[in-house]
Parts: sequence; C-alpha cells; structure tokens
Amino acid sequence: MTKQMTMGVIVGNRGFFPSHLATSGRLEMVAALEAKRIKPIVLTPEETAHGAVETYEDAKKCADLFKKHAAEIDGIIITLPNFGEERGLADTLRLANLQVPVLIQATPDHAGKMSIAFRRDSFCGKMSICNNLKQYGIPYSLTRLHTEAPDSAEFSADLEWFSAVCRIVRGLKNVRFGAIGARPTAFNTVRYSEKLLERSGITVETLDLSEVMGRISRMNDIDDAAQQKLAAIKKYIPIGDTPDAALMKMAKLGAVIDQWMSASELTVSAVQCWTSLEEFLGIVPCTVMSMMSENLIPSACEVDILGTLSMYALTLASETPSALLDWNNNYGDNPDKAVCFHCSNLPKHFFNEGVKMDFQQIIAGTVGKENTHGTLDGTVKAGAMSFARFSTDDFAGQINGYVGEGAFTNDPLQTFGGAGVVEIPKMQELLRFICENGFEHHVAANFSTTAASVHEAASKYLGWKMHWHR
Repeated sequence: MTKQMTMGVIVGNRGFFPSHLATSGRLEMVAALEAKRIKPIVLTPEETAHGAVETYEDAKKCADLFKKHAAEIDGIIITLPNFGEERGLADTLRLANLQVPVLIQATPDHAGKMSIAFRRDSFCGKMSICNNLKQYGIPYSLTRLHTEAPDSAEFSADLEWFSAVCRIVRGLKNVRFGAIGARPTAFNTVRYSEKLLERSGITVETLDLSEVMGRISRMNDIDDAAQQKLAAIKKYIPIGDTPDAALMKMAKLGAVIDQWMSASELTVSAVQCWTSLEEFLGIVPCTVMSMMSENLIPSACEVDILGTLSMYALTLASETPSALLDWNNNYGDNPDKAVCFHCSNLPKHFFNEGVKMDFQQIIAGTVGKENTHGTLDGTVKAGAMSFARFSTDDFAGQINGYVGEGAFTNDPLQTFGGAGVVEIPKMQELLRFICENGFEHHVAANFSTTAASVHEAASKYLGWKMHWHR
C-alpha cells in the first residue's frame, strides 16, 4: 500500500512551436513528480529531440520504454509545454497499451510572453489531444483547471488526486477476495454477483465456516500461531474483563484466517458472524476483523463482499484504514445528520481515546453474554470523512455505486458498540437516492477527502455506474 508511485511521462512537442519549452517543460514535470516522491519514466534528450514525442518513431520509442516498465507504471501523464503533436501522443498510448489511468496537463501561457519565441498554445493543444484520445477510445483524466503549471499548488493537488485514482485502479486489478462463511439467511441485502465481479477482474475465494471451526479445533493453545496472535490482540486494545478462554478463541480464529488468506493469496475478506460464530465458537470476530482493517486489509461483516470492495477502494485512495458502518439512526431533528453504527469491528483508527474490548450487547440477548466477547466499544472521533458503496445489479448486468463526503462530528451520543454522528450536506437527498435505487444499508467510511478519486477510478477506468453525492 505504501510502495512508491511510478508515472510514465509523455512530453508533447510540435516542431514549429518553441522547442525550448519542451526541454524546460520536461524538466519541470520531472521535478514536480520527484517532489511528490513519484518515480518518472520518461524519454531522455538523447533518445528523442528534447526527450519529447512528436513523430511516430518517437511514439514507438516511448511505448517500448513504457513496456519495459509496465509492471511498475501506475499511471501516465501527458504534459504539454507547448501545443504538442496529438498523433504521436495518442499513438504512444495505443502502442504501449498499459491500460492505466492517463492525466493530461497543459502549461499556461504568460500574458507577458506571447511572442513567437515563448507562446505555448498548450491551452488549445489540450483540446486536440483529448479529441484524438476520444477517437482512439482511450479514457483519460483532466486537471481541475484547464491549464496548470507543473510547479503550481493546483497541479500538486491534482497529482495527489490522480495518484489515488491510480492506486485504486491498480489495487482492484486481479484482486482476490476471501468470503469466510455463507451469507446469513436474514441478510438478503448483501447478496451479490460473483460473475459481475469476475468480469471486473475481482475473484472471490470461499471458505466454509465448518473448515474454520475444524482448523481451530486442531490448533493447540501453545502453537506459535495462536500465541503470536494472542499477544497481538492484547497489544492492540485494552481487553478489560474479557475471559482468557475467549481471548484464546479469538487468537485461533485470527491465526486460521491469516493462514488461509496467505495460502490463498487473498487481499481482503468478509466474514459470517450472526450468529454462527457466537453459537458454535463462543465469541464475536470483531477484534480480529478490526485488526485486519487497521492494517489496511479491510474485513466486512456478514460476508458483505461489496462492502469490503467499498472499504478497499477508500483504503487504496487514502492509504488509511476504512470501516464498514450501518446508516443506522436519525440524530434528533437535524435532517443532515445521522448516526453511523456497527457492533463493532471498526479499526482502532476510527475511535476516540478510551475504546475497549467488550461483549456484543445485541447478540448477547439471543446467545448469552458469555458467547459474545470480542467487540470494540467506543465513540467515533470527529473529522472529515468520505463514504462509498458499491453494489452488483444482476438485472442490468453492471456494478453500481455512490460516493460522497461529509464529517463525523463531536455531537454527544450515549450508546454502545462503535458509533458516531455524521453530517452530510443534502443528506435527505442521499438517503432518498439509496432507497430509490435499492442500495444496501452498509456503507464504507474513511477519514479522508477522496470521493473524487473513487468516483473517477470507478466510473472512468473500471466502467461502473457511479453517483457522486454533492
């Protein structure tokens, strides 16, 4: 998740425009990327004139360079220090065929430097390359302003946004999800289509809960895997009055899940909980799942694979932990506020000071308190947040989703589990959209402002139908 980003760079140039601008523009873009600790892959002035792409021969050289670094390159930036040669730029992308996000940047003219020696015309050239890419069928992204200098604050912010887009697209390419247990009968809402996910390059591996229970029963308390996980649990969160026997069950459950995910080369997971684990193992899996999510390995409740996908997209964008929450309650009579809640398995990152391990009060009424130890109890901290939800639409044969931003607040809330008050502009419109379109009551949340990146990645590069609430 924290690997260095790598960007392929195509420097545009058109011969009858000032070529010295291509030379300086290349250096400016390289400097802008390196300032963000992004590795540039770009032609040198020894390989082509000014290290730019103008002719078809230049395009072939640049494409070959990109192919050599295909495993590294997360995205491609087309920089236009002058008008640029539209055909060479488009041909480079076609020949390289990396299937990664593309950002088009055009450097602005200076009002005091409009003579033939300095006029760029990048403003106009950007339209030409966009037109060509539309003809070629190559998707691309744009900077927020039509022209931005590589060393500007605006482009710096756009680089962060585009890097998040690239992380999402790469992270969801050939990713493998683990579904642990069956969908609980009472949770029709988390039904999903494995086939639609597979079409998007997302594979789901399954593990029956009977296998989990069997592997736990064969694991001794003194086994290294169990002891290491037990120590990690005690270090992760105050355990309070949780019985030793329950802690050992959690440790074994965590060890079994870790071993299966490692052996199956899985990235994220979703787990069956209500009420099989409580009845037949005698704990809730919340702490184990919270630890995974805290380590940027999202884990969702009730085998909500699309909930995990939503969490993972936000985690890729922000490189911070995501949680899965219920849109759960109104908050007083404020139409733009609501209570988001889970029992909970929220990552520790989400809580104010004082979060502790406890028993799950809701399920305890059915299976007994002694079988529900392991939940996290605390209040969600205040801060800006982004939210996302994906869903498979079997009838339309597509993946749908929505994203947006708001904030967790410091409003008082006396309840149990993991809960916080969220404030979202025009929230009643959002709730109506969710209900009108039959989305699940689960939503992924992240302490970031990354809705724009998730929307761009999902809609433009993954081909999913997205709604952006704003």
